[in-house]
Amino acid sequence: MNDMQNWVAMGYIKGAFGVKGWVKVQPSTEYTDSLLDYSQWRLVQGNDVMMATLLNGHVANGELHVKFEQIQDRDAAALLRGYTIYIPREQFAEPDENEFYWTDLMGMQVYNRDNACLGEVINIMETGAHDVLVVKGEFGEKLIPFVSQFIDDVNELTQTITVDWGVDY
Repeated sequence: MNDMQNWVAMGYIKGAFGVKGWVKVQPSTEYTDSLLDYSQWRLVQGNDVMMATLLNGHVANGELHVKFEQIQDRDAAALLRGYTIYIPREQFAEPDENEFYWTDLMGMQVYNRDNACLGEVINIMETGAHDVLVVKGEFGEKLIPFVSQFIDDVNELTQTITVDWGVDY
C-alpha cells in the first residue's frame, strides 16, 4: 500500500443492497453520483486491498447504489461493508479557476494578513451556504468560511492559504 499517496479516499461501502450483488455507498463527494465517473475503484479495509470494476450505478432516494463486475451475489456484496473507496488522483478533472478539491486543501497552512500562522486545515465542513475550513493551531480551532470575503489566496505551490481573519476570532 505504499503507493496510496496517489489515491484519494472518496467514501465507503455501507452494505449490500438486493440479492444480485449491489452495494450501498456513502460518498464523500459534493454530488452523490460523482463516483460513477470512475470505472476503477480501489477498496481498502485494513490490509485487505482489492480492485473493483464499476459495472453499473445509480442514485435512488438520495443513496448511491453500485454494482461491481466482480461481485455476483448478496453474500459477496455484504463482505464489502466498511471498505473505504479510493480513486486515483490523476483521474480527477482539473478544477475551474478558484475552485479546489477538498483533498488538496487538507494540510495546508493558514496565515492571516498579518502573517500570523492560524494553523493547519484539518477538516472542511459543508454548511449548505458555503464550505468552512476547520483550522487548528496555537490559537485554537478556527472555523473560516471558504468564501472570497475571507480567503485572499490559495497557493498550491507553497501549500498555504492567506485569509482575512484575526487570531482572536
